[in-house]
Amino acid sequence: MTTFAPDSLDLNRKLPLWYQVSQSLRASILGRSPEAPLRLPTEDALAAHYGVSVLTMRQALKELEAEGLISRHRRRGTFIEPSAQRGAPVRLLGSVDAIVAQQSGMSTELLDHGPTPVPAELAGHFPGVTEVTGFRRLRSDEKTGEPTNHAHNYVRPEIAARIDPADLTRWPMTKVLRDVVGVRISRITDTVEARLADPETARLLRIPLLSPILHYTGITYDDAGHPVDVARIHYRGDRFSFTVTLDA
Repeated sequence: MTTFAPDSLDLNRKLPLWYQVSQSLRASILGRSPEAPLRLPTEDALAAHYGVSVLTMRQALKELEAEGLISRHRRRGTFIEPSAQRGAPVRLLGSVDAIVAQQSGMSTELLDHGPTPVPAELAGHFPGVTEVTGFRRLRSDEKTGEPTNHAHNYVRPEIAARIDPADLTRWPMTKVLRDVVGVRISRITDTVEARLADPETARLLRIPLLSPILHYTGITYDDAGHPVDVARIHYRGDRFSFTVTLDA
């Protein structure tokens, strides 16, 4: 039987190892694709994967079992509970102009850009495409210079070829796609969820490892209904909140 493959983790020796492992494995379980296997590797294999002792791994698994995310069976193994998944999303309506306004007003540094393989979990958004263009940016408060969010966009290559990277240091990707490149945007689907900062995000945002962050995924569709850009943005949890206003 194929087993579930958890994400890797760089451990911080200042925090309890069992806690870091349990949180990393928890994020992998909740963020898994629907077709991912339900059976976890053995305790020994998981301990080797995370670079911890078997006792530490057992404590981490015990925590996840108490949450109802996994079940453990003698001689059969450890399994992810089928009910361990994110709740149903709340769907809201808004305008592209509102998104552009929200993304504006910060200084932006373009960290890198170039061809990159389509991440496996995003393959469904780019059917028939094996390579997209990635743009990584770091936004900071204009007054204090303090990093506020780290954005990674995956853009269809034929669209990315028409983007001047310098424009992304001046304007949000949504504005560049719509007003500069000329993409006729029909809608953007947003998902916001709570996560813990991984080592790279913690370094860029200058926050402690495993600090709470807001993880945003935005999928931009053209007027033919095809995804042209998938954005993943990590916001500092101490600088951002998610507010919704509904008219009755």
